[in-house]
This record gives sequence, C-alpha cells and structure tokens, in this order.
Amino acid sequence: MKKLINDPRRVVREMLEGLVALCPDQALLAEADVVVRAARAAPEARPVAVLSGGGAGHEPAHAGYVGAGLLDAAVAGDVFTSPSTDAVLAAIRAVAGPAGALLVVKNYTGDRLNFGLAAELARAEGIPAEIVVVADDVALRDTVPPERRRGIAGTVLVHKIAGAAAARGLGLEEVAAQARAASAALGSMGVALGACTVPAAGRPGFALEEGAVELGLGIHGEQGVSREALQPADALVETLLGRILADLGTEPRARVVLLVNGLGGTPPMELAIVARAALAGLRARGLVVERAWCGNYLTAIEMPGCSLSVMQVDDARLALLDAPAAAPAWTGDGRVAPPNILPAPPAAPAAPPPEPGPLAPAIGAALLRVAAALEAAEPELTALDSAAGDGDLGISMARGAAALRALPEGAHANPAEMLAEAGQALRRAIAGSSGPFYAVALLRAARALEGQASPDAAAWAGAFRAAADAIGALGGARAGDRTMLDALLPAAEAFEQSAGQGLGPAWGAALAAAEAGLRATQEMTPRLGRASYLGARALGTPDAGAAAVLVWMRALAR
Repeated sequence: MKKLINDPRRVVREMLEGLVALCPDQALLAEADVVVRAARAAPEARPVAVLSGGGAGHEPAHAGYVGAGLLDAAVAGDVFTSPSTDAVLAAIRAVAGPAGALLVVKNYTGDRLNFGLAAELARAEGIPAEIVVVADDVALRDTVPPERRRGIAGTVLVHKIAGAAAARGLGLEEVAAQARAASAALGSMGVALGACTVPAAGRPGFALEEGAVELGLGIHGEQGVSREALQPADALVETLLGRILADLGTEPRARVVLLVNGLGGTPPMELAIVARAALAGLRARGLVVERAWCGNYLTAIEMPGCSLSVMQVDDARLALLDAPAAAPAWTGDGRVAPPNILPAPPAAPAAPPPEPGPLAPAIGAALLRVAAALEAAEPELTALDSAAGDGDLGISMARGAAALRALPEGAHANPAEMLAEAGQALRRAIAGSSGPFYAVALLRAARALEGQASPDAAAWAGAFRAAADAIGALGGARAGDRTMLDALLPAAEAFEQSAGQGLGPAWGAALAAAEAGLRATQEMTPRLGRASYLGARALGTPDAGAAAVLVWMRALAR
C-alpha cells in the first residue's frame, strides 16, 4: 500500500486537522472528530442546525459542506465506519439551539443506529431533533424495498436544500419536510472501474479484471450489483440514466438537476466526458436540465469511477438549490446552457493549384512512403517516448501520417509546394512540440526551394540545412541536448558535404550520419524537453524525437 499517511489509526483526525487549518470558517471539536462552523450565534438565536456525516473516506464529504447555507456540523467516523453516538451527540450539542437539529443520514445501518440514538438522547436533553434518511441508490431497485436502499452521492443535494431551508429561518418540521421531499425526488447510480484501498486494510477491497466494471456500487469500496463488460463512456452513461429515470418515473418536459460525481480516482477529463453524455441523454428525453454540477462531491477514497444523480425540481426546490452557500466543497451555482459551439472563422480563399511539375509523381509516392513508415513506427515511438517523455510521440506521428495522406493532389506539384502544404498540414494535425517543429522546418525548407521545379542535390541539402536551423531557432536546442537535432544536424552536415556526389549518395551519407547521431543520444543527458526532468535516468534509451527523424529519412531513402 502506498498512501501519504502516517499512522492508519490517526488518518481521520489528521485529515480533519488539515482541512480545518485550510478553512478559517471551520473549527474542529477537541474531543470528537466533528467539524463545525467557526462563527456561531448564541444558542437562543440559532436557526435549525443541519448536521450530517458518516465514515471518512468520502472526502470532500462531509466536512467540505460545513459552511453558510449548508451544514452546521459534520461528524466523521473511521474510514467507511459510522461515527459513534457520542460523537454525533457532541456535534448536536455544539451547534443546536432551541430551534433544534436536523440530521441528514445516508441509509446504512451503522449511521441510522448511531445518528438515531444521538437524536433520541438530544431530545431527552431538550434539544428538538429530526432525522432525514437518504436512500437514493436506484441500483438496488430489484433487490431491496425502497426504504432499504443505500444513500450515495445525491445526499449532497439534500444537504444543500436542508441548509438553505434552515438559513431561511424555517422551523424544524418544515426543514425536515423539504429535505424528505427532495430525497424522494432523487435517484443515483454509480459505476466503478476498479477498487479502492482502505488504509487499515492495506489492500484493494476486490479484484476487477481488465475490461470489466462494477455496475451499481455503493460508496464503501464494495462491489456493485453486477459485473459488466467495459463500454464506452456514452454507453455506460446511457445505462445509468436509463435506470435512474425509470425509477423516478420522469415525464417529458420534467425539470431536473444533475450531479456528476467522481468516486475519487477519476480525472476531470473523464468526468467531463460523462457530464457531456449525461446532459445530452437527459435533453434527448425531453427533460429540462435546470442545473448541473460535475466533480468530486462524495467519493470512495481513490476508487476510479463515477455516479450520476438526478433530482426532479420545481421553482421552490430550485430556489433552495440556488440560495447562497459558502463551503469548501460547494463549487458553484450549477447553471448550464445549451451547447455553444461557434463556427470557425472562414478561411482565406484558396489559390488555384499550380501546374504539376516533373517531380509530381515522385513527390506523391514519397509522401505515401513516409506516411506508411510513420504509421508502422507508432508502437516503437510510443515506447521510446514513454521511457523518457509523455508517451504521445507515436500517436502524434500517426496523426501526421494521416495528414500527409490527406494532402490534395495539387500539393504534389513541385517541391516547394509539397513542403509548404505538408508543413501547414502537420501544424494542424500534431499537437505538442512536434507539430510546430516540423511545421517551421518544412515551411523554411519550402522557401529555400521556391521556384525550383527540379532542385539538384546542393539545393536539397541547402533546404535540409535551413529546416534543421529553423528547428534550433524555434526551440532553442543545440547539438548534444538530446533532441531531434542530434539526428538532423549531423545529417545536414553530411548532406551538404556529399552533395557533389549526386542526390542518392548524398542522402545515403545524411542517413548514415543521422543513424550515428541517434545512437549517440543514448549517452546524452537531456537538457531540454520533458526528458530533461529525468536527468541521468534517461541514459541508455535513444531520444524518441531523433528516432522519428530516422523513420522518415529511411522511408525517403527507399
């Protein structure tokens, strides 16, 4: 187990100390793992207090929702373990006044028992207390009665509605009624791509083979209701939405809000893809999406996966969701709009293609050979770049190959035209550093050959030198920095020196020099690019950019 912790027995307390240290509006009780709002009115002036909590491991829940317009207190138990009755009671005593306390509880046995007993003890002390149980997991629709379902990420929306109702000064019964109605209008379902590791256990909670997902899981690292084959994100979202909406019984034109929740190990890139599909799926069914939120709201430590929550709303409920709130984990107002895709500015009118020159057929054949070679080399270039970079060079070169294949017929008319068109195509097709480097090189070479229908070897060598120099000027690299220039610069020198022997022999000399330059990069400490971050750890592996140079140079030699 690799985790940034000290003692598994101190994880929860140390986490809460860190969270509160970062939020001046929060405070931590000395004798219990309870986070409360730092600024509190005198007990007799306090509105209904809203509390929630549960086992740790769901961060940013629950402490992240302690703040104005949301929770007054959050109670944390050990990881995935209900907090004790005494801790919940301490929280009630700390934040409740005569108006009483509402406890928002997710539907797990331990939470219901400990929060329920604490509420009873609070009532015995004269503190009014109500409990709202959230059971929003529709995955259990065919397994248990509705009142036995689990509470999962949709609970966050109930926090918001209860907190806003309390902030309005409503009485305890009305705050509880608003929260219960919101819970009844809510459905959630999740999917996991892998397990999480509880610090005290030290190993993942279950094993999931490659190509499989757990569908319909809870939030405690457990398996789902079924194990299914991994599908594209759109298909998984469609499955989740279909089950949620079938359970809610939504009608066309119904107004809803959406919560896309990460389970802790899912990057924002993937959550945004899920959100895109969920919004489209809801709108395709004729539903009106009033608000949507996307991010980590209630997690399962580092589990990869997500859940979707849909809540039906009317004007009154939407107003509670829109009411002002300030807490570390509440990220915004959730306002959405229809997709706003702007058209690209019109391109300048294209010039008529030049008349094909004598080299047009050879140029076209050469481009196809280069494209095929780059495509065949994708796995090798990916492996090299992964060893000392970010691993994207192979796919970048494959995209470049596709761009070369797509060049119009007129691009083959003459050498300068081909180089200029290829440079523009690679600029558009290849992201990262490779695209600009190859684009500037080809554009500079095109200028060197302008007006030459059949350049001789010396002219080709001059264009090659101009291309290599352009790359160095743009990126700032020099010979010995372990970059593509360590293949290009020796090749340029050999090409120029051998130009008098004719194009074939001169290119052969350039290729041999480039091959020697590539081998030399294995012993060079990188000084530029991502490989430079590795320092001496990159030794022994040839530079990927220089290897890509050899791919297309060898293709041209053939």
